[in-house]
Amino acid sequence: MPRGKSKRGCRGRKGGGSPNFIEGRVSVANRPIEAADRTTCGHWEADLMMFAKYGQAILTVHERKSRLLLAIRLTSKAAHGVARHLVNLFASLPQPLRQTVTFDNGTEFARHLALRSLAIQTFFCDPYAPWQKGGVENAIGRMRRFIPRKTDLATLSTRRFRRLIAAYNNTPRKCLDFSTPAETFAQVLHFECESTSRPSPG
Repeated sequence: MPRGKSKRGCRGRKGGGSPNFIEGRVSVANRPIEAADRTTCGHWEADLMMFAKYGQAILTVHERKSRLLLAIRLTSKAAHGVARHLVNLFASLPQPLRQTVTFDNGTEFARHLALRSLAIQTFFCDPYAPWQKGGVENAIGRMRRFIPRKTDLATLSTRRFRRLIAAYNNTPRKCLDFSTPAETFAQVLHFECESTSRPSPG
C-alpha cells in the first residue's frame, strides 16, 4: 500500500479517548455481515486525518464497497462539531446509502448518537485495533502522499483540496475491476434515485 510515512509505529489513544467515555458504544463485532463483506453500498468508516499543527484535522469518511472518499476540513475536532458535519454529510444521501458508520474510540466521535436521527447504525473498533476499519486507514495513507502530516492546512487552498479528493475518487482501482470509486458509487446512487422516484405499481 502506498504510504506517506516510513513506518506505522505504535498508535496511542487518539485524543485521549476511551471506550468507557462513549455513550451507546456498540462493538464492530455486531456490525451486519453485509457491511463486513462489502457486498452492498451504504456502509462507511470514519476517521480524522491529523496534522502537526495543533487543532488542524480533516474528517474523512470512506464507503466500504465503492471505496468513495469524502472529506471535510475541520476548525475543531470537538465531538459536537464532528457530529454536526457527519449529520449534514449523510443527510444528502438516500437512506439505503447511509446504513452504518464504523469509528475508532477517539472522543471526537463521542456524539455519534446524533446519526440515529438519520437511522444510521454506529459501531466502534476494539481498542488499539484501527485495522478493523482498514478502508479509511488505507485511504488516509494514500492521501498522505499529497497532504503529509507536516502540511499547514491554512496554506492548502479549497480548490486544491477538492482536486486532491477528486483525484483519489477518479483513480481506477484493481479491487473495483479498474472502475473508479466515483463511477462505482455513482452507479449505485443512480439506481437508488431511480428506485425512489419510480411510482409504485397498482
